[in-house]
Amino acid sequence: MTLRIERSQNPTDEEREAILTPLRAYNEAQAGPSNAQLLALLIRDDNGEILGGLYGRFFYQWLFIELLSVPEQARGQGMGSKLMQMAEDLAREKECVGIWLDTFEFQAPEFYKRLGYSELGQIADYPPGHKRYFFQKHLTN
Repeated sequence: MTLRIERSQNPTDEEREAILTPLRAYNEAQAGPSNAQLLALLIRDDNGEILGGLYGRFFYQWLFIELLSVPEQARGQGMGSKLMQMAEDLAREKECVGIWLDTFEFQAPEFYKRLGYSELGQIADYPPGHKRYFFQKHLTN
């Protein structure tokens, strides 16, 4: 069998899935089932429009918080902390070991530190002139 590498000009979901399928099989053989589940906590206005919230995934007994967005008019009123507490409570219910996330320096690193998250590392100049931080919090039941 001859193998070659080809660049996909417009990557598709099908191509992503073709790469992901053997990776998932390998990971499961090494670490067991991931038990992946999605999480969405939504902030809605009186009309039901989604203005922000928290989006993440449970994976290998950890919660990864992919997105956290609090609308401008709700900032400084505890809504972000409430979203994080709700996520933490759900992670505990699912017997997660901990939570991890990333944020840019112009977003909320101090917010996460106040909530008890510890910095794992950072990438300088991502985006250029800024830093991207990675945080984790181990959970106790």
